[in-house]
Amino acid sequence: MRAFQVTSYVAPPSLAEIPAPSPATGEVLLDIAACGLNFADLLMAKGTYQDTPNPPFTLGMEVCGTVIAQGAGVTSPAIGTRVAVFGGQGGMADQGTFPAALCRPVPDTMSAEVAAGFMVAYGTSHLALTRRARLQPGETLLVLGAAGGVGLTAVEIGKAMGARVIAVARGADKLAVARAAGADHVIDSDAQDIKASARALGGADVVYDPVGGDTFKAALSACKPEARVIVIGFASGDVPQVPANILLVKNIDVIGFYWGGYLKFQPEALSASLAELLDWLAEGRLHPHISHILPLDRADEALELMRSRASTGKVVIVP
Repeated sequence: MRAFQVTSYVAPPSLAEIPAPSPATGEVLLDIAACGLNFADLLMAKGTYQDTPNPPFTLGMEVCGTVIAQGAGVTSPAIGTRVAVFGGQGGMADQGTFPAALCRPVPDTMSAEVAAGFMVAYGTSHLALTRRARLQPGETLLVLGAAGGVGLTAVEIGKAMGARVIAVARGADKLAVARAAGADHVIDSDAQDIKASARALGGADVVYDPVGGDTFKAALSACKPEARVIVIGFASGDVPQVPANILLVKNIDVIGFYWGGYLKFQPEALSASLAELLDWLAEGRLHPHISHILPLDRADEALELMRSRASTGKVVIVP
């Protein structure tokens, strides 16, 4: 079968022919219909992600596919069941093996492309804003990188939770995407001063930051007293140093959040979050945005779309 593999951290990943896998104990074999890409895939290709496996390995953290075989001890999901799973790797391939316990049945009304890109992006924003930030109706949520894979879901979920949302993104096209997702106000980070613009809009109660760097510093300066800043990631490549004096003077919380970490220490939180998100999707409160769907033999182009920030929402690979 075909798989888009990392064979070395100093060489670009490439499409390879490898033996089809067999499910081990506790695993299922999926015929993969779609794989959602994440910024973490770029980091894994360079060996800089916190959960990077040793090469060789297949990129692709989350997939939707159909169960075609079960390993020893597996009775569910049944063969023929369509599921979504966050496996951490192995998704950019024709087939893949994944822990059966992590597989979630996909509603018939949900396309493979949407299901493959749903869990990480929506799960991250939902758990970050509900559990960690404790976002309340009427509060102001400032979303950085608001047209990206997780940023756009933060805009949607913030609105669904009753917040007033300020979206920060680069350029008119990305701001239009954020507005369509429900942003009340937008700030063009290419043309406007984030700090001054956010302050002019009254400041932020909660900041959602997948970017880091100078945007983090600007957003911190635009926080109201007792604001909460959620650190999601560092797409800018710059991990900011937090000025503790500002936290002290304004009584600000800076809160770390890593969605995948809950798989290890509290998986039931992820299950409850996903169940609520699927209810919201069924109710029409969420509208997943996929800007690009590409075949597996164009996987390098798909990664470049994220690297160059040319995509909005999700990029999905279909084998």
